[in-house]
Amino acid sequence: MNDLVPSDDFETGYGKIKVILAEARHRAYQAINSAMVQSYWEIGRAIIEEEQRGKERAEYGKALVRELSLRLTRDFGKGFDRSNLFPMRAFYQTYPIRDAV
Repeated sequence: MNDLVPSDDFETGYGKIKVILAEARHRAYQAINSAMVQSYWEIGRAIIEEEQRGKERAEYGKALVRELSLRLTRDFGKGFDRSNLFPMRAFYQTYPIRDAV
């Protein structure tokens, strides 16, 4: 008998392990996606709340997002340019009730 050829029992066990890992990865991706959606909503809320403290909202909002973009990119890397922060802001405005997200 050749030990290099997997047996049927090995193949069955391997198949079970493959399913376990695939399901775990799927759950992890879902959890990460959920955490990112919540984070984007929170970032949008923080931007809106900060803007509402400003006297001239429109100009202050643009400057705020520009400065946030620079600092977040410096501290966390790409993904926080103005073209990403404005949709986060809009996301919060569209769904101001967190449970709706």
